[in-house]
Amino acid sequence: MFVKDKNVLVVGLGRSGIPTVNTLLKLGAKVTVNDMKKEDALKDILKDLKVDEIEFILGEHPKNLSAFHIMVLSPGVPTDLPFIQKAKNMGIIVIGELELAYRLCKGKFIAITGTNGKTTTTALTGEIFKRAEKETYVVGNIGIAAVSKSLEASKEAIMVTEVSSFQLESIIDFRPKISAILNITPDHLNRHKTMENYVKAKANVFKNQCKEDYVVLNVDNELTYDLKNDTKANIIPFSRKTYLEKGAYVADEYIVVKNHHKEVRICHIDDLNIPGKHNLENALAATAICYFAGIDASIIGDGLKSFMGVEHRIEFVDQIKGVRFINDSKGTNPDAAIKAIEAMQTPIVLVAGGMDKGSDFKEFIDSFNGKVKEMILIGETAEKIKKTAEENGFSRCTIVENMEQAVKTAAEASQNGDTVLLSPACASWDMYPSFEVRGEHFKECVKILRG
Repeated sequence: MFVKDKNVLVVGLGRSGIPTVNTLLKLGAKVTVNDMKKEDALKDILKDLKVDEIEFILGEHPKNLSAFHIMVLSPGVPTDLPFIQKAKNMGIIVIGELELAYRLCKGKFIAITGTNGKTTTTALTGEIFKRAEKETYVVGNIGIAAVSKSLEASKEAIMVTEVSSFQLESIIDFRPKISAILNITPDHLNRHKTMENYVKAKANVFKNQCKEDYVVLNVDNELTYDLKNDTKANIIPFSRKTYLEKGAYVADEYIVVKNHHKEVRICHIDDLNIPGKHNLENALAATAICYFAGIDASIIGDGLKSFMGVEHRIEFVDQIKGVRFINDSKGTNPDAAIKAIEAMQTPIVLVAGGMDKGSDFKEFIDSFNGKVKEMILIGETAEKIKKTAEENGFSRCTIVENMEQAVKTAAEASQNGDTVLLSPACASWDMYPSFEVRGEHFKECVKILRG
């Protein structure tokens, strides 16, 4: 095992940091943990680690790197930090948790990325593989670190993996059997600096694939489909709008898949239980992945029809006095929030705002199209979104301090037949540790509203 008896520096004790450390210890590595937070701020996390077997560098970056053979980065750690660049120049192996999982795992990887739809498509694909009675692990950015299942998975296992641009920045050998890029729209520009860098990070998902592998690409998203010229893998296109000679598409309101001129019906689009055009695209991507992985069309169809969606993504919470409350906390960028707005069939009171990732909100405001009647804003982007809204002809904005006030104000602004939609168009990290915690708080506030 390439980590046994090696000095390994794990940078960042986030969601993937703990299983990374525990896996490395299990394999006989000598582990040092580095985090910019100090011990007091990490006390809840440290309870899950064997602290007496670990060295710690907390509250600062390591000064002496010469003792380390390998450096494993958590996804939230920018790869351009000076000490990381120095480590690379010194010949230290610098990888992320995803690359570590790939090197340790015997199973095959299916890697799903994209600006939006990753979690839904990953969960749906995983359900279909399980329905086909395959040994399946649904891991990655969806909430379960791939490394935590890497030693458990057999040679026959399928690792259905949601991968983010952050994770893909730190791969070296990672090579999925099937990769998928669902779409690319502006996001995380505070980290990647330019769209070119962001697209390049996404394209890393297929950089090691070859002609025996498959890459699933969205024809309807120009930035995504333009990448077809940069891969050696077999291209499997999908489209919500266009008939295709090969791949997954919609014909006569059915999801169909075609290979070798044979068109196979999977299910009627009205049989899907996940609303919105974007979810039809997610279903098409999952269909393409599963069909070209060899899963029977009837099993794919049954999986599509039974799938009820994922938590925090257009999730119905409650109906109070004729007003529906919908939790879309996973709408962490403008494009995701636009898709949630498009999926609603009633007038909307929108709760938005959060951490500024460098996004432009003009297209977000333009998508209201008379459907959003009021917007309640929270977080550090509140003033920025309000200013953009007013510059583009939408003036019904109210800024509040917290989620409790947002839910209360939204309820007061709504009437029978409306929808109160939390779809922030921003990250959660200015107010919450994750979008999940933000969504749970929204649901708790709705419960309090009900009394």
